[in-house]
Amino acid sequence: MNVAVIGGGITGLVTAWHLQQGGATVRVFEAGEEAGGNMRSRELPGGYVVELGPNSLQLSPELEQLIRELGIEGQIQEPAAVSSRRYVVRDGRVRELPGKPQQLLLSGFFSLGAKLSVLRELRRPAQPPNPQETLADFVRRRFGQEIVDYALNPFVSGIYAGDPARLLVHKTFPLLPALEQQHGSVLRGFAKTMKGAARRRIISLRGGLQTLTDALVARLPQLQLRTRVEALLPEPDGRYRLRLAGQSAPTDLFDAVVLALPAYAAAPLLQPLDAEAAEALAAVHYPPMTAVHTAYDRAAIRHPLNGFGALSPRVEQPVAAGTLWSSSLFPDRAPAGQVLLTSFVGGTQYEALARQPDEQLLQALRAEQERLYGLQPGAPARLQHIFRWPRSIPQFDSGILPAHAAADRLEDRGIWTVANWRAGVGIPDCLRRAAEVAKKLAPGPEPN
Repeated sequence: MNVAVIGGGITGLVTAWHLQQGGATVRVFEAGEEAGGNMRSRELPGGYVVELGPNSLQLSPELEQLIRELGIEGQIQEPAAVSSRRYVVRDGRVRELPGKPQQLLLSGFFSLGAKLSVLRELRRPAQPPNPQETLADFVRRRFGQEIVDYALNPFVSGIYAGDPARLLVHKTFPLLPALEQQHGSVLRGFAKTMKGAARRRIISLRGGLQTLTDALVARLPQLQLRTRVEALLPEPDGRYRLRLAGQSAPTDLFDAVVLALPAYAAAPLLQPLDAEAAEALAAVHYPPMTAVHTAYDRAAIRHPLNGFGALSPRVEQPVAAGTLWSSSLFPDRAPAGQVLLTSFVGGTQYEALARQPDEQLLQALRAEQERLYGLQPGAPARLQHIFRWPRSIPQFDSGILPAHAAADRLEDRGIWTVANWRAGVGIPDCLRRAAEVAKKLAPGPEPN
């Protein structure tokens, strides 16, 4: 089996790794100067380590196995104990979110009305599945508006750059409607299915998450950087050649093609083969997101920063959808005596904020940090670093349905898709999809 993987992000690299392990001949084509996609770590002058994309990973079984296969177990970095504490902005203050469901009834974070609404969820009848139901609609009818505003909205905005009023629940969190249908109540379903389940560890890697993609790159000898695929050239027997930018002759034949590309980048390649599929992929929405890293002297901030970070609901009219307290999680990410904050500005609900000029963005963020964290006015910033993602995280709204349907059709033609718009935006979802596709294309030798 000879396979072409187009795209050298984390999903493309892992797909190629599994194909190689399964005995396939695989070539990876990456148009950029480096592989890794959104997983980018940078060491900045002054002793800072920052992440431009994902900042931590859930240690899923797939990730744990990959790390073991790559021999980088010794690079795993556990976060500080405070990482279990999560905060949400409410009424202009950073407040701790209850960590366990039973703490919800005792905490003062939610109103009495919201707590009663949550308890009533146990008795609310299930409704027939609705493939067009949004996350906000689902959570509102099961738990009430306050839970949408101060639990769902900040989580979806800060983690997925999304708007819960637009994201489809069965595409984004299919477990929720499944629990409703199977148990008549989401809470009852969680109690039955999650009892005794261990919470997945959150980890990073020494030097940043790019350590993972660097390890994959080092083990994929047929990775070609700065190599743009301009066209897929189908052959009568169902195989493909590729036309590469700057090369007059097409490539050798490939039995299958794996598109590990953002939907908008895959669309032009599909246009000559399937115009309907190309149109569907081009319509997938990727909102802008700007990552801002700021560092200050520890003494300049009154807030203890004793947690993972803080998310901000839309009703609070924030500048940053969420801010990670990076040096609280991993103290070696900033020099001693300083704090490093990683703020995310943008997403579907805040697209205009993400596009602000640098100086305007820094001023607005500074004012928010003074208000929320007690940053001393006039205290100098030891680091100000901005990185912009014009297109960040694909949105699983109604526009994703025709894209997924098109991807299903393409498999019959030997074209497979593995990017996060296909698998799910979480790294565990992408790793699972990569392994599944590789297994179908290169199942490996039969066990003895």
